[in-house]
Amino acid sequence: MSQVLRVRWTIVPQTAPQPWRPCSRCGGARRFRTGGKARVNANGRRVDAWLIYRCTACDGTWNRPILERRPLRAIDPAFLGALVANDPELMRRLAFDVEALRRRGGRVELFDDVVVTRDMPSESVPAPTGLRLDRLLGNELRLSRSVVRRLESRGALVVSPPGSRLHRQVRDGMEVGIDLSSPDAAGIFPTDPDF
Repeated sequence: MSQVLRVRWTIVPQTAPQPWRPCSRCGGARRFRTGGKARVNANGRRVDAWLIYRCTACDGTWNRPILERRPLRAIDPAFLGALVANDPELMRRLAFDVEALRRRGGRVELFDDVVVTRDMPSESVPAPTGLRLDRLLGNELRLSRSVVRRLESRGALVVSPPGSRLHRQVRDGMEVGIDLSSPDAAGIFPTDPDF
């Protein structure tokens, strides 16, 4: 009989990352949230497209460039059609592209409000999130974060890939191993695999 219990948690963030930008109406750096809409403009055979963001304080706008003076023939027609139609899946993918946001201005705030689904048997963080690994484990295993940290410090809980830490944000591909035979884990976890 296998001593390994595999659980896959799929973590879906609910709030898109919000970049901090100078707001021309407020006069200072503010968070901007996406409205899930794009604006597309064609000038001759060149296309510009922006994802529209609004200041969280005053509702002023910032247009994040998606396409800049791109020749029409160099754009995938399906991508352009999805931009024009404000396809929700594409708008979400663009809104959660943290690296593209950081290239446009630096500081980006991530949030930890997520929906977590759990299934067994056997990497699923489809978009960046602000949820810390210790909080996820505490919530899903019904343990305090101090107990989770103690299990890690005593070697009963191991996080991989190497360099991953409990106080860091959850990333796709992270694996957590818990040695249930360890004296530190004994009595903490129920024997029912549906906990």
